Amino acid sequence: MTDGCSDVQTPNISNYYCSKSADERSAEERAIDAWLPVTSNRNAKWWYSAFHNVTAMVGAGVLGLPYALAQLGWGAGVAVLVISWIITFYTLWQMVEMHEMVPGKRFDRYHELGQHAFGKKLGLWIIVPQQLIVEVGVDIVYMVTGGQSLKKFYDLVCKKDCKDIKLTYFIMIFASVHFVISHLPDFNSIVGVSLAAAVMSLRYAYYLFLYLLYTSSV
Repeated sequence: MTDGCSDVQTPNISNYYCSKSADERSAEERAIDAWLPVTSNRNAKWWYSAFHNVTAMVGAGVLGLPYALAQLGWGAGVAVLVISWIITFYTLWQMVEMHEMVPGKRFDRYHELGQHAFGKKLGLWIIVPQQLIVEVGVDIVYMVTGGQSLKKFYDLVCKKDCKDIKLTYFIMIFASVHFVISHLPDFNSIVGVSLAAAVMSLRYAYYLFLYLLYTSSV
C-alpha cells in the first residue's frame, strides 16, 4: 500500500502537501483557516452549500425566468437557458481549479486571484472597482425591492383604518434586518435564511410559470 504520494510526478498542490507529514498539514491548514472568517468553521454539510448556492444563483434571476421563457418561446427559451447554464458551470469550474492552483496558497478572495494574475497594485485596481459596483448596485436594488415587497404586504393585510407609511420606512426596516444578519459569524449561521429564501424563490417561479402557461393558453 502507498500513501498516494509516491506516484505524483507533476509540481502541483499534491506535491506540496505530500512533502509534509499529516501533523504539519493539519497544523498549517488550521492556521490558515483560523484567520479567515469564511472558512473558520468547517462544520458545514453539503446541503448547506446547496441552500447557499440556490439562493445566490437563483435569487432575483429566477423571478424573471418565467416571463423570459414566455416571451422567447420554448425553443429559444430553453436554448438560452442551456447556454447560460454552460457559461455558469464553466466559470464555476475555473474558480474551483484556481482556488489552490499555487502550492501552499489559497485564493479565498477575488482580489487575491487578481493580484496573482495582474500584480499586487494593478490586480486591486482591476478587481476591487468591479466588486464595489456590483455590491453597491445589488444592495440598492435589493433594499428597494425588499422595501416595496414589505409595503405591498402591509397594504394587502391592512386595508382599512391603517396609517399610510412611506416606502422609505419599509426600506429602512428591510435594511436593518440585513444589517443584523451581516454581523453573524459565518455562512453556517444563516443556513436557515438561505433555505427559506431558496424555497420561496423556487415556489414563486413555479407559480408564476404555471400562471403564464395558463394565460398563454386562454
